Amino acid sequence: MLYLKKLRHILQSRYIFKILVVLVILVATLYTKYGKFTSVYNKDDTVFEGTIYDKKIEEDKLTLYIKGKEKLLVTYKDNNLEINSLSYGDRVLVKGYLEEASKTRIPNAFDYKKYLYNKKIYYIIRATSINKIENNSNYIYTVKNILSERIENLKSSSYIRTLLLSDKTIDEDIMNSYRKNGISHLFSVSGLHISFFIGIIYFYLDKITYCKKIKYIIVDIFLLFYLKIAFSYSLLRSVIMNILFSINSLFKLKIKRIDLLLLTLIIGIIVDPFIIYDISFIYSYLISFFLIMFSSKKGRKIKKIIEVAVISFLVSFPLAIFTNYEVNLISILLNIILVPIFSIVLLPLSILTLIFPIFDEILFGVINLLENISLFFEKITFLTINLAKVNGLIIIIYYGVITLLLVRKKKEYFYLLLGIVFIHYISPYFDNNFKLTVFDVGQGDSLLVSLPNNRGNILIDTGYGSSVENGIIPYLKSRGIKKIDYLIITHGDEDHIGGALKIISNYKVDNIILNRGKINDFEKKLIDNFKKDSITARDSIDIDGYKMYFLNDKIFANENDNSIVIYFEYYKYRFLLMGDASFNTEDYLLEKYNIHDISFLKVGHHGSSTSSSKDFIEKITPRVALISVGLNNSYGHPDKEVLNNLDSSIIYRTDRDGTIEIILNKKVCRILLDDS
Repeated sequence: MLYLKKLRHILQSRYIFKILVVLVILVATLYTKYGKFTSVYNKDDTVFEGTIYDKKIEEDKLTLYIKGKEKLLVTYKDNNLEINSLSYGDRVLVKGYLEEASKTRIPNAFDYKKYLYNKKIYYIIRATSINKIENNSNYIYTVKNILSERIENLKSSSYIRTLLLSDKTIDEDIMNSYRKNGISHLFSVSGLHISFFIGIIYFYLDKITYCKKIKYIIVDIFLLFYLKIAFSYSLLRSVIMNILFSINSLFKLKIKRIDLLLLTLIIGIIVDPFIIYDISFIYSYLISFFLIMFSSKKGRKIKKIIEVAVISFLVSFPLAIFTNYEVNLISILLNIILVPIFSIVLLPLSILTLIFPIFDEILFGVINLLENISLFFEKITFLTINLAKVNGLIIIIYYGVITLLLVRKKKEYFYLLLGIVFIHYISPYFDNNFKLTVFDVGQGDSLLVSLPNNRGNILIDTGYGSSVENGIIPYLKSRGIKKIDYLIITHGDEDHIGGALKIISNYKVDNIILNRGKINDFEKKLIDNFKKDSITARDSIDIDGYKMYFLNDKIFANENDNSIVIYFEYYKYRFLLMGDASFNTEDYLLEKYNIHDISFLKVGHHGSSTSSSKDFIEKITPRVALISVGLNNSYGHPDKEVLNNLDSSIIYRTDRDGTIEIILNKKVCRILLDDS
C-alpha cells in the first residue's frame, strides 16, 4: 500500500511525463537518424519465404506484405495465379528479384522509399512465382480471414475493410477527395471507433455485472485483440490510452488526462521509434493534446461538435501546410456536418452490415451519398488555400499563435494568425528570381519556367501520369504556384503528354498549346477534357512583356520532328528547348534562324543518337546541356556520340543529378541538383 502511495505521488508529479516525452523523442530521433538499419537479404537473392500479414488485390495485380527474416513487399501480376486462395497468415515461397523502392527526385514530393524504410521494408520483390507452402494456423489471422471472406462480395466491402479492419481499400480518387476536403481522418480506425465499441461492450456488461474491474479487463482484452487484427498507429494510440485510463481508474492513481496522453506517446515511441515520422500518428496526438487542453468540459452537444471541429482544424492547419502545402477552409463545415453522420449512421451501419449482410444495400446508399457530397465540395476550389513550403521555425510560430488564441480567446490573436497566413500566402510574389526546373520524371520530359515575382508559370510537357500526382503537383504547391498560365505539350508522345489529364484535373490551367501536325489519341483526350477554347498552336506567347518563341513552324511526317522548339531569353541568358526534335528539325532551324551562343540547351530526345548532331551543337555552342533521361533506361540514352558532341558543354542529367533547378537574377546564376 505504501509502495502504491509512492508510485501515485511520483506519477502525479507536474513535470515527469513532460521530461520523459522530450527525452524519448530525442532518443528516438537519434536512433532512427543515426542507427544502421540494413537488410539481411543480398541483392542477388531470388528465393524468399515468409508469412502474409497484409495483402491488396487490384484486378489481376497482387500486392503482398510478408514477414520472413524481415518485412518484404511483394508485387505479382499473372492471370494464372489464384490470388483469392492466399489468406492472411499463409506461409508462401516467393521467387523473383529484389528491387529498391524508387526514391523521388523531385523536391518536396512524396518519398515512397523513405515511407517504406520507416516501416522497416527495405526491398520490393518483383515476383515471378508465388506458392503456398503452409496454411494459416494463427488464431488472429483466422479471425481476420473469416471477416474478410464475410464481406468480400458486399458492395460496401471496401468501406467496411477501411472502417473496421484498417485496410485502406477505398477507391484512390474518392480517398483523394476526402483528403482534399479535410475529412480523411474519419476513415482511420481510432478513438471514435474505440469509443463506439466500448459503449456497446459496456451496454451488455452492465446487464451481467456491476464489477468495474471485470468490465475493464474484458474491454482491455478486446482492445488488444482488435489492435492485433486492425493495427494502425492511430488505433495503437487509442488502445494504449484506454488501457492506461483503466489502470488509472482501478488503482486510483489520479493521473491527469493530459499526462495519460503523454504516457501513451512515450509507450508508442518505445514500441516503434519510427512512429515519430508517421503523419497519422502526429495528427492523432496533436489533435488529442489540444482537445484535452482546450475543449470545454461542458456545453450543448452541437456547441461541442463545433468546438471540436474548430480546434481540430486549427491544430491540423500548420501540419497540413507543412506536408501538403494547402488547406481547405470548407473542412470545418464538412466536419461539423459529417462527424455526427459518421458516428451515428456510417460506423454503426458498417458493423451491422458485417454481422447482417442484408443491410449492405442501405450502407451502400449512405456511402454513395457521402461520396457525392465529398466530390461536390471538392469542386469548390476557391476555399482551398495554397501556401508555399516553409521551414520548421514558421510552423512553431503558427502553433505558438494558435496556442495563445485558444488560451486567451482574444480576437487580437485571431487577427495575428490571419496576418501570418496572409504574409505566407503572398510570399511567392516577393521572389524576384527567374527559375527553370527540369523535373526528373524518368524516361520522359517535363520542365517548368517560372517568371520573377510569380508573374507567370509555364509547364512544358508532363512526363508520364505517374510523375504528376506524387511529384510535379506537390512541387508546384510547395512553391506556392496558384495556377499554370500555359501548359505546352511539345508533341503527343506519352512520355511528354501522359500526365496532362492529371494536371488539368488537379490544377488550374489557363491555356494549352499543342504542336502543329496531326492530332493523336493522347492529344484528342486532352482536347476533349479541357473545358476551355484555348488549345492552340502558336508562334509565340507573351506574359507581362516576357516573350517565348516557338521556332518549329514546319510540319514533318514524324511526330518527334514536329516537336515544339522553344527559344527565349532572360537578361544575358539564352534558352533553347528541343523537345524530341531530331536532325531533320535541327537542319531546318539552322537554315531558318541564326541561333548561337545558347546558355542552356535542353537536349533533344533524351540524348538519343537521332538528335544533337555535331554540326548543330557546333553552331549553337551551348554552355550548359540539360538531358532529361531515365535511370538505366532500355534505350541506352544518352548516346555516347551525343555526349561527345557536347564535350565543350557542362552536362547535367536527370538520371544522375535528379531534378535540376536553374535560378537566375541580374547578378547570380545558381544550379541546384536533387541527386539524393
